[in-house]
Amino acid sequence: MLPADRPRITLISPPVPDPLLFPDQLAAVLDGVEIACLRLSLASRDLDLIARAADACRAVAHARDVAIVIDTHLLLVERLGLDGVHLPDGARGVRAARKDLGADAIIGAFAGTTRHEGLGAGEAGADYVAFGPVGATPLGTGAQAPFELFEWWSEMIEVPVIAEGALTLDLVEKLGPVTDFFAIGDEVWSADDPAAALRALLAPLG
Repeated sequence: MLPADRPRITLISPPVPDPLLFPDQLAAVLDGVEIACLRLSLASRDLDLIARAADACRAVAHARDVAIVIDTHLLLVERLGLDGVHLPDGARGVRAARKDLGADAIIGAFAGTTRHEGLGAGEAGADYVAFGPVGATPLGTGAQAPFELFEWWSEMIEVPVIAEGALTLDLVEKLGPVTDFFAIGDEVWSADDPAAALRALLAPLG
């Protein structure tokens, strides 16, 4: 069991998981590291491919009592037997998602680097708010969610907060005291042993 004050982990799927290899990779990670939630973040817009990936990942996750949410696709949550949805556009859509999915569903929101967007999502009923990227990346605008944002949020706001994007050992160590979750995906899936890579990345947490 993790210490009560240690950040928990959301595991983000690869955008294009290998349908033959990924279920076993995922099982190895979930068996080797305590994961709170799996987030399906799939590049495909092919319903059949999404459904097959979701079915395989749901079976692995639920067998280990790990919740599973999907990026964006609100209408697929109930159809695919998932636990909720991760909305990429801050507060927009949170209220509607809660109305559609009910009180028990997990509804999260990504708020980029903007405190205002995060507050709006929390007030709309999001179960968590994610900020990022926290590390340097050539993708997007290059803007980063600063340490001070997480520090302020952890002191002032009760809605759980997630730090994600271009995480490094130094960032995990720095942000550990001021975030409730780390969301980790690309940082580990390219490794030969993703479970070992994830454990190494989380080493600063003790």
